[in-house]
Order: sequence, then C-alpha cells, then structure tokens
Amino acid sequence: MITKITGIILLSLGLIIILGSLYSSYNIFTGVTKIPQVFKFSQQIIPSSSENQISDIQGQLEQSLGKVIGEQIKGILPQDVLPTLLNLISWSIFIGLAILAGTQIANLGIKLIK
Repeated sequence: MITKITGIILLSLGLIIILGSLYSSYNIFTGVTKIPQVFKFSQQIIPSSSENQISDIQGQLEQSLGKVIGEQIKGILPQDVLPTLLNLISWSIFIGLAILAGTQIANLGIKLIK
C-alpha cells in the first residue's frame, strides 16, 4: 500500500516537472516571459596607440575601417542575435534535461504502482 502511494506521488511529481517545463518553454518562445540571460556580450573598444604621426594615421585608418565594417555587419546581422541564440540553446538544453528527469521520476512511479 505504501509503495502504491509513493508511486502515485512520484508519477504526479514527474508529470508536474514535465508540464511545468513545457509551460515555461511555451511562454519563453511565444514572448510572454523573457529568456534567462546566461550569455551576455559587451562591446569592447580598443584604444589606438599614437607613438608617432605615421602610426597615429594608421591607427585612425584602422579605426575608421573597423567602424565601417562594424556598421555593415550590423546591417546584415543585428547585434543581439548571437546572445539570444545562445540563451535559447542553453534554455532548450536545460528544459530537455528537466523533461528527462521528470520522465525518469514518472517511470519510477509507474513501476512502484505496478
């Protein structure tokens, strides 16, 4: 009798974990809640060195070329695409593990009920 009650509790717990994971994933992918921020990127500014006039002109050219290339890349690929993609992938992996754990708990509960 105790094993059947424990089995029902474990089956219920497994189903709650699975359904809760699916519900939170649904809310994230539909935009109701924000993605958990695991990866954050910050923009780095590289200072130019000015040892003499030639290297200063070269540094200015490199800096202006870097700005032009950066603007072109921003036109093709928005700035926050990579962090968002990595955060969605990490969330998907976490939810996959949670669903796997819920499945194992529910299976254990089913075995105890039988």
